[in-house]
Amino acid sequence: MIGKDSGVMKAWEATMRKTHAVAKKRANSIFGTISLAHVADEEENNDGYDDNEENENEAFEVYIEEKVLPNGDYYTGEWAKNFPHGLGKYLWTDGCMYVGEWFKGKTKGKGRFSWPSGATYEGEFKSGFMDGNGTYTGCNGETYKGQWVMNLKHGHGFKSYANGDWYDGEWRKDLQDGEGRYEWKDESHYVGEWRNGTMWGKGSFVWANNGKVFEGFWEDGLPKGKGTFKWHDGSFYEGNFSKDGKDQNGTYHPCESSEGEGHSEWDPQQLYNELNGYSVCPGEKVQVMPSHKRLAIWRSTKTGESAKNRRMSVDGRVSVGLERPSDRLQIWDGGESDARTPTMGSDLDEDLMALRVDDGSESLTQLQPLKAPKKSKRQGETICKGHKNYELMLNLQLGIRHSVARPAPTASLDLKPSAFDPKEKVWTRFPPEGSKYTPPHPSCDFKWKDYCPVVFRTLRKLFKVDPADYMLSICGNDALRELSSPGKSGSFFYLTHDDRYMIKTMKKAEVKVLLRMLPAYYNNFRDQQNTLLTKYYGLHCVKLNGPIQKKVRFIIMGNLFCSEYITHRRYDLKGSSLGRFSDKPETEISETTILKDLDLNFIFRLEKSRFEEFCRQVDKDCELLEQEGIMDYSLLLGIYFKDISPDGEIIPLQSHTPTGDSENEGTPHTSSEDTDQSHYDPSSIILGMNMPAKVERTIRRSGCELQLVGEPIGEFYNGVLTFGIIDILQDYDISKKLEHAYKSIQYDATSISAVDPIQYSRRFRDFIFRIFTEDS
Repeated sequence: MIGKDSGVMKAWEATMRKTHAVAKKRANSIFGTISLAHVADEEENNDGYDDNEENENEAFEVYIEEKVLPNGDYYTGEWAKNFPHGLGKYLWTDGCMYVGEWFKGKTKGKGRFSWPSGATYEGEFKSGFMDGNGTYTGCNGETYKGQWVMNLKHGHGFKSYANGDWYDGEWRKDLQDGEGRYEWKDESHYVGEWRNGTMWGKGSFVWANNGKVFEGFWEDGLPKGKGTFKWHDGSFYEGNFSKDGKDQNGTYHPCESSEGEGHSEWDPQQLYNELNGYSVCPGEKVQVMPSHKRLAIWRSTKTGESAKNRRMSVDGRVSVGLERPSDRLQIWDGGESDARTPTMGSDLDEDLMALRVDDGSESLTQLQPLKAPKKSKRQGETICKGHKNYELMLNLQLGIRHSVARPAPTASLDLKPSAFDPKEKVWTRFPPEGSKYTPPHPSCDFKWKDYCPVVFRTLRKLFKVDPADYMLSICGNDALRELSSPGKSGSFFYLTHDDRYMIKTMKKAEVKVLLRMLPAYYNNFRDQQNTLLTKYYGLHCVKLNGPIQKKVRFIIMGNLFCSEYITHRRYDLKGSSLGRFSDKPETEISETTILKDLDLNFIFRLEKSRFEEFCRQVDKDCELLEQEGIMDYSLLLGIYFKDISPDGEIIPLQSHTPTGDSENEGTPHTSSEDTDQSHYDPSSIILGMNMPAKVERTIRRSGCELQLVGEPIGEFYNGVLTFGIIDILQDYDISKKLEHAYKSIQYDATSISAVDPIQYSRRFRDFIFRIFTEDS
């Protein structure tokens, strides 16, 4: 642990200084050969927020440094005293990154800040703020190029919105204010005055589709006051306009060459109907500004502080206390030099550095009965018309229907190598008006890509998926449901209406990994009927045509928890301990809460033949993943408790009420063990699907070191298990190697998740075979 062995860090830093020449060469390759003197000259010529407080002529010993900071942040570049100074790159653990110029620990000068969502800002910084001229590109494709003041658009700038609209003009405090032109995607436009982000003052609006024009005064985005409405034939209406009709009056002036009444019957209120649909796009909201990011600089305390013992909840789960380890972090914002102690919950990794179990004040007799979790609402938000991803859902359904329904020869299970070629993909264009091969549709123009279609069609055949049922689940009249929050990887998840399939958006790197391992993946499913790996049914991409050219890649996979049984507990298990616990208290855990390794307080006893088959299959699946260089996968496990009392208590096996007196004595309202025997025909059970098991409760005993697996206490429950191996598309790439390098310095290398595939496979299997055992 780094708190106890601060000498390790000092030795490591000394080693980094010895590689000065190599690091300098690397820094020059990243940032270019810009001298620090040039940076200092620019600083003297620029106005800053605190130039009066800082002596820019102060001499510093500047050298190239590469640091992995105690909280996991990473910095490489020029360094002076105890902060970045000059040209450098800083990577935060949440994925944010800044590359550019620094002055005394603050971003100042030219640089580039990127968010984990894919959004970027490239331009000028002052005192940590986006300030000066710069370009922001949002994750949804919108851009702003212009002037900034303290993270806000302020001055002249041009903004292009994701929906095709654009604005060119003056800004004030992040809103359109002053003179400007806003053009909608149909080329209708407003030119005039703005206030607080709305059309306000004198301006003109031109309709591109019919040539009509309104010139006059506006208030809060609508015409109000004197104005003139003109038709393309030269006739016009001049008068006073008001949305509510008050003080509305005016005169119609026909065109000299026109015959008949023309537009004499025109009602001024029709002007507001003409403006329906022409609202100003709200734009993307940035949640974390560069000025909000703090630099974590190491500061070792000489006085030892012993962290208080962590307490254990009544069901054996580990809970997190308030104390921090003895070595603190100095949170550097460039202007303060005193150390700040992180608040509770700000760094879960540090919590685990001092993790202990309780000191013996709790006995087994004090354990409270287990309770079934509270009922949860159906997962996800239905994607209906008006939802931001409604068009994407329509595109997806159109593409799936086209792919599955496309005529194809009956494929043999022995596929040719060419079927697995990553270049084996089919592009289809879907214009709104339809084409020879595609139907007309109400969505936007897009292209649809099928990756290795023959392989996935054969996989669906292996999985015994009926094409009609498959299309009905995904492409039927019922809409998909979007889960409320994206996963840790940033991917979004969608569920079909019948919960049978889950659709996950993918990064390009994940697509490459899947295509690379697809031959081995296919052969594994062809040869191993009971494999526990995630079932993939199709790999696709939607590319939106137009100026944005946005690509969305996604995979369709089976939903493990689509079952006739309610899942009372869900666990994501890796076999590592660092950060592997839920931050939810017991009272807030629902049926859909995903718990982790340190939350697990059970072991599972399987009948002998099932346990032997389980062990064989876990070995085979892990060997495949190890050979393909995959790590960071999990065993997703669901538990259904068969015996639950009316008040929600899970009843142990020895606590069953005798038959005959059960009517008035709180009989479990689920089916009994005897009545379920016929349901579990050994020949009909599929490994990992609704498997009966004896679930034994465990507890992490007092006075011991942290236990990944608790000790069994002889309290058994009648359960049904569903499990499978998920997240199998993470290879041991450079980011995982870097994560392993700096976390190994701070923590026990066996406790972290990011390890090489061989070590990961060995540790994963050791853990799984400790929580699953034969029922003797």
